[in-house]
Amino acid sequence: MQELQKIAVVIDADNTQISKLEDVFHEISTRGRIVVKRAYGNWHKPTLKNWGEIIKRLAIKAEQQFDYVSGKNATDMALVIDTIELLYTNLYDAFVIVSSDSDYTPLAIKLREAGVYVMGVGEQKTPVAFRNACDEFLFLENCSSSVEGNDAHDVVNSFQSDAQDAASSSQSDVQDAASSSQSDVQDAASSSQSDAQDAVSSPQKEKAEVSISPNNEKEESTKQLKEDVQKTGSTPIASSAPAEENSEKKNDLNEIHALLEKAYDTFQDEDGWVNVAKVGLFLRRAKPDFDSRTYGFQKLSLFLKNFPEKYDVKIVGEKPNIIAVYRCVSNENN
Repeated sequence: MQELQKIAVVIDADNTQISKLEDVFHEISTRGRIVVKRAYGNWHKPTLKNWGEIIKRLAIKAEQQFDYVSGKNATDMALVIDTIELLYTNLYDAFVIVSSDSDYTPLAIKLREAGVYVMGVGEQKTPVAFRNACDEFLFLENCSSSVEGNDAHDVVNSFQSDAQDAASSSQSDVQDAASSSQSDVQDAASSSQSDAQDAVSSPQKEKAEVSISPNNEKEESTKQLKEDVQKTGSTPIASSAPAEENSEKKNDLNEIHALLEKAYDTFQDEDGWVNVAKVGLFLRRAKPDFDSRTYGFQKLSLFLKNFPEKYDVKIVGEKPNIIAVYRCVSNENN
């Protein structure tokens, strides 16, 4: 087919797939120069609302045709009239009718009779009559993207494939790292738990050993005591520890009594009485560890009254100048 110099393209928007329109124009441009691009439709219809963007992008002239009767459009009549007017200008050597509607069959026949090249573009469902009325008919299903478009699709597909591979690889690496980290954490936790159990069980074991030892010694001592009783027929003498304690306490008392007698000889007044408070200071200097509470008495005067065979205690004076005094009975008797 010879190269066409001027091609006029008319589009029935009601019967054309918008998704293939760009591919259609690329295919037509391989035949020659496109000088007229017109699309016909009632652009107020919701079904054509998506045409605005592609009409602007492909520089197509939009021809508005209202529907005069509900349910029947007048687009085909407007398209036919404008095509015949273009034909009579004798400026175009080819016409392309983009539609799957067989109503354009008479138009295609008229154009061919006028000596111009006619190409039809539509879906495979397009009736045979319209297809045969054209010099060439292009199925929308067979329209492919431009070379640049194919290259772009290949680049996009390649990029998507690489991205998916990278994502899969990254996900695999993350899973491996997570598994490794989890394994390390579990090992560390197990090791720490084992160490903790060992650390806990070791003191418990030592404590058990320590606690068992006195019990064993006590049992051995009890057993030995029973054997001694069976052999001798009498209970062994108790430990001498309490006797030693009583002996030490008795020695302390003797020392205290001696200090009290010395204090009496030193501090007695002309009537033979001694201020108990003054003697208390003397005892704290002479025997710093002395405390009447050790012997069960809150005050020194009460301590003295507990030994009536040694001391005579009385209260003298009037409130608030009341004092306790004592004297040694043994000295008095002497």
